[in-house]
Amino acid sequence: MKTIIAAYSGVLRGTGSNILSALQDLFWLLKSKVEKQLQIISVLQWVLTFLIMGIACTLILMYILCTDCWAIAALYLAWLVFDWNTPKKGGRRSQWVRNWAIWRYFRDYFPIRLVKTHNLLTTRNYIFGYHPHGIMGLGAFCNFSTEATGVGQKFPGIRPYLATLAGNFRMPILRDYLMSGGICPVNRDSIDYILSKNGSGNAIVIVVGGAAESLNCTPGKNSVTLKNRKGFVKLALRHGADLVPVYSFGENEVYKQVIFEEGSWGRWVQKKFQKHIGFAPCIFHGRGLFSSNTWGLLPYSKPITTVVGEPITIPKIDNPSQQDVDFYHSMYVDSLIKLFEKYKSRFGLLETEVLEVN
Repeated sequence: MKTIIAAYSGVLRGTGSNILSALQDLFWLLKSKVEKQLQIISVLQWVLTFLIMGIACTLILMYILCTDCWAIAALYLAWLVFDWNTPKKGGRRSQWVRNWAIWRYFRDYFPIRLVKTHNLLTTRNYIFGYHPHGIMGLGAFCNFSTEATGVGQKFPGIRPYLATLAGNFRMPILRDYLMSGGICPVNRDSIDYILSKNGSGNAIVIVVGGAAESLNCTPGKNSVTLKNRKGFVKLALRHGADLVPVYSFGENEVYKQVIFEEGSWGRWVQKKFQKHIGFAPCIFHGRGLFSSNTWGLLPYSKPITTVVGEPITIPKIDNPSQQDVDFYHSMYVDSLIKLFEKYKSRFGLLETEVLEVN
């Protein structure tokens, strides 16, 4: 009798252990699914922000002006006029916004990683040249406009400012959202202010290739638009700001794009938009919202690794000559190529891959 009771108790103990183990497995499975959904939501909100938030907020504001709540819109417009020049003066960054948990889910969706190769002195100012542009510059945003990848810990005392189209800061609500992440207009007034009137330890992040580079980005292609992009070098010389090459491996892998050949009607339309509006419309697609096997606006979850290279010491020259600009531009191009060559095999590229500089 005692033997039967002991055996029965052992079965119960074993069953309880199995049930507990099953519940733990179920808990971790559910947690994993919830985290994946949060990652998708976090990326989707940024894609929609990038594509439609400015226009949507403008239309909503115009609509509110025609309703009984017009006073709210009028007050905001009055504030907008008063605050118009703030983006040109370093903006209004918020560490609270930069540390939102949503950006960590954004980071983990791909995932995105920031690699530091050298220390940066807080007594100097910097211009980071970010390459390549990709479709949306997702690596640039995550690494330098949020704290998700630890830019503040990796480069203590350095304040990064991601520079983007000045037209974005004419859009209501969107301008405030962008400024909260430390994003500023990519124009001379804004950059001059940050590099000359905002102390030291500032790093302007410029996506050098811009809209022209985005037209050629496609998976498997490593090319940058840089040969005739020398304005950022001239700015660096005028302010004595050190140049830092930055290459983001995987930036071109997250979207697929229809590439129009030179001379085609599609490329003609894109160049007209680029010339008169500042951006080039791209025909691209990623994955669907509910399945990676369908087309949609979500980027593919491919790793993006952003490597910050060695700073190039730049002298301060109030009126740099073209010879000065060409000399330091050549140094920058060589430094970028060396950075690519050194790290390409570590982040998924073959040793035979070369960086195409256009």
